[in-house]
Amino acid sequence: MSIRGPATLRRYATLSRAPFARAVLVYLIVRVLTLLAVVVADVFTHSGVVHDLSIWDGAWFLRAVEHGWPSHLPIAQGHVLANPVAFFPLLPLLIRGVADVTRLSPPVVGLLLSALTGLSALLSIGFLTREFAGEEKAERAALLFAVAPGAFVFSLIYAEGLVLTFIAAGLIALLRRRWLAAGVLGALASAASPVGLAFVVSCAVTAIIAVHREREWTALLAPLLAPVGFAAWMVFLWVHTNNLMAWRLTERGGWNSYPSLAYPVHILTTFLFNPIAPTMTGQILFWGTVASAIGVVLMFRERQPLPVLVYGVSAVIMFATAAPVGLRPRFIMVAFPMIVAAATRWSGWRYRAIVAFSALVLALMSIETLSSYAVFP
Repeated sequence: MSIRGPATLRRYATLSRAPFARAVLVYLIVRVLTLLAVVVADVFTHSGVVHDLSIWDGAWFLRAVEHGWPSHLPIAQGHVLANPVAFFPLLPLLIRGVADVTRLSPPVVGLLLSALTGLSALLSIGFLTREFAGEEKAERAALLFAVAPGAFVFSLIYAEGLVLTFIAAGLIALLRRRWLAAGVLGALASAASPVGLAFVVSCAVTAIIAVHREREWTALLAPLLAPVGFAAWMVFLWVHTNNLMAWRLTERGGWNSYPSLAYPVHILTTFLFNPIAPTMTGQILFWGTVASAIGVVLMFRERQPLPVLVYGVSAVIMFATAAPVGLRPRFIMVAFPMIVAAATRWSGWRYRAIVAFSALVLALMSIETLSSYAVFP
């Protein structure tokens, strides 16, 4: 005889009918397993679980939360040093606001926000896919996103969950021709991360077509509003540091980051001429570039809606030409229409194989990111 009563069975049935329940469960399991692994490791390192998860970009976001952004760019030997100016303001401001209200420490708030916004990004991408591909394919897309190799950032303090939530919701607004909503969501995205500019391109292309074909002039609200977050941040830095190029100089001096159309060619040729020569980073970037080329082809073959396709291609181009960032797992995940294309293209054993392989790479990336500084994520 079953020990579960009718009320328990109804609760299970309700949970199973929740949107993207399987993907959400997998996402939560990954977060819990990552946390447990860090807890076990901390038995030996004694550095603290929160400290172990407040690394990489998270440390810079927290520095912005606690000390703000410098009014003068730090310079040594003629070059701008690494400083929080490189990190966009929306996540630090949210962390500071929530910490003040809840009295939780900023690192704890940052970790909670990253995990929660990662979940909201998963749901938003699922709902977006459902708009044009149907329920079954949307379920597959949400699950594949949950185990994307770049999803390890949702266990750290990163802005990816925040910006992906706004962009996916903004793409839904574009598909539904809700121009004001798309513009506002774009403004929030571009205040959270530079990749918000890839969404601005999507807004612009969509609006131009709407105006040309149907004289729908209100469509211009989307591309006019979407870059406001980015523009406001640049203006703030200009006034705050008295340097119009503060962000660009910090990226170049502090992280040696710069745009280069030749960078993806360099990644490919370096590997192909001598596959043993590249470092681990070079290996990751090579295979990431190959995977992204396949992903772009899939986006076109799957005939994704124009706003989704334009965002995906724009994001891939942005990351492929950003040296030394390149198409590493985190940024492939941000260009999520490629993940959606793979999930809508394949089903059955092929899809299960992709999910299994993706989960394996996610585990390896998580271990590498949390245990070593050899490869920045």
